[in-house]
Amino acid sequence: MSNIICVTNRRLCRTNFLYQIEKIAEAGPMAIILREKDLSREEYRNLAKSVLSICKKYETPCIIHSFVNVAKELHVNALHLPLSILRTLPNEEKGAFKILGASCHSVEEAQAAEALGCTYITAGHIFDTDCKKGLPGRGLEFLKRACNSVSIPVYAIGGITQQNLSEVMASGAAGACVMSAAMLAKDPRTYILNLKGQNHLQSEFNLDRA
Repeated sequence: MSNIICVTNRRLCRTNFLYQIEKIAEAGPMAIILREKDLSREEYRNLAKSVLSICKKYETPCIIHSFVNVAKELHVNALHLPLSILRTLPNEEKGAFKILGASCHSVEEAQAAEALGCTYITAGHIFDTDCKKGLPGRGLEFLKRACNSVSIPVYAIGGITQQNLSEVMASGAAGACVMSAAMLAKDPRTYILNLKGQNHLQSEFNLDRA
């Protein structure tokens, strides 16, 4: 099983976004998080339909980001939220999602996300990255503390490369998220396959609820 999650940002793509998604999905990552928060609800819904169709073709899970109602309308049982939105989601709505994740930036947020019913979290940003210019990475020590503070899988995000992936895994992470490199890659399929090949510590966790 892969434990690489791809997070989208269509604005970074140098080629057709859906072509990039298809090549990523073909490589078999653990999941693709469709993170296009700048779109209107209708624009996101239309894009999600196309991405879901591609992901279904390759049996790659697609996780809806932020748009709770779109996930429900399209019968997607996988959702990723900022913690601020997760806090407002009623328990009955959370129960509709087999996979529920949140973005966390501190140990306290990681613990809060678990208490709110998340089945996994992302923790970051770990290393310096162009996506967060001027903000130093929180580092591997932060990642270790986040992993040790919860019993659900933690996926590191921010500046993850083939060179530092082994350190991420050794820190206790269940896997890692990639965004910029995946969106910018001229050959995204090979990029994902190479990342998977670098990771000899395969995750024993699932993203979804038991």
